[in-house]
Amino acid sequence: MTDYQRYAVYYAPKADSDLAAFGNSWLGRDPETGREMDRPAAIGLADGEVAAITVSPSRYGFHGTLKPPFALKDGQTRVQLEKAIADYCATASSVTCGPLLLKSIGSFIALIPTAPTDPLGALASGLVRGLDGFRQPEDEAAMNKRRASGLSDRQEEYLVRWGYPYVMEEFRFHLTLTDKLDPDRMMRVRDALAPIVAPLCEAPFTISDVCLFGDPGDGKPFDLLRRFALG
Repeated sequence: MTDYQRYAVYYAPKADSDLAAFGNSWLGRDPETGREMDRPAAIGLADGEVAAITVSPSRYGFHGTLKPPFALKDGQTRVQLEKAIADYCATASSVTCGPLLLKSIGSFIALIPTAPTDPLGALASGLVRGLDGFRQPEDEAAMNKRRASGLSDRQEEYLVRWGYPYVMEEFRFHLTLTDKLDPDRMMRVRDALAPIVAPLCEAPFTISDVCLFGDPGDGKPFDLLRRFALG
């Protein structure tokens, strides 16, 4: 079993779903198989532009964060981590939210679920708490990088306590689609994405399993290692 520099618990759509087909193609790779994929043609975007605006999300894979990436604490193993995730998921329920919505979040574009989203927040908070014993605490340099963007008092508290500022009440689930964009390009990209994602934004958004992802380090893309059914 390969060891990874960091692990994360993400939502990733099931391989045979239309959402996975879109997201993996848009980001150029299937994290479950490692297969490179052709980018979709998008009206209004130049050849190669999709790859140019998705450098960061392409590395992480098409996903929604539930427990952010963390290194394993000394003495903990991937086998133990997987057992803990399986035990947690066995007692957790699947989650259904309102349909996805294409939205600008700050300077990047994402798909976000609409209300009701409280059960999704509860799932994420439970994973953050339940798996915290596996997390190697962040060093000061890593925390200072987070602080550089400006944090509220509560976000600072969460950064110190949980290793990440956007958890618990600060959690906002999203499926990232782009890097940071300037306003003009953001408008063009949203216009290009809108007709592509419209069929994906009609039905309720359901999470019936969660995924363990691994970061091999050296800037290599994350791998989807295992799925865990909820309930």
